[in-house]
Amino acid sequence: MKKRRQLKTISRRITRALPTGAVIPVADNSGARIISVISVKGHKTRLRRQPAAKVGDMIICSVKKGSPKLRRQIVHAVIIRQKKPYKRSDGSWVYFEDNAVCVTNEQGEPRGSEIRGAVAKEAADSWPRIASAARVIS
Repeated sequence: MKKRRQLKTISRRITRALPTGAVIPVADNSGARIISVISVKGHKTRLRRQPAAKVGDMIICSVKKGSPKLRRQIVHAVIIRQKKPYKRSDGSWVYFEDNAVCVTNEQGEPRGSEIRGAVAKEAADSWPRIASAARVIS
């Protein structure tokens, strides 16, 4: 029997830019304005290394500023933009003007109905409900 060589898509490792404790603005109309990262969902790391998040990661965070109903609540969010440059598989480097998140539920469905500004292609590929709410995907 001949062994067939399988074609593998090469996925790039995106630079992790937002450690725990980072304060990030919210880019949707969910009522939250500024959040602080508590942890990164599904991120396993080395002992005593601080977890950090990248574009497309779901994070657990605390609302620092926003509507009184949401303030001091623990919410889930997905990072849609990051300032730190990262390399895509086609060789291009991508970075945004600011860091931004979209507040979601545990399944990744946005709480707000619209997302202001651009959404990274990596986040849109991972979270289809965020992609449908986004105006611009870059």
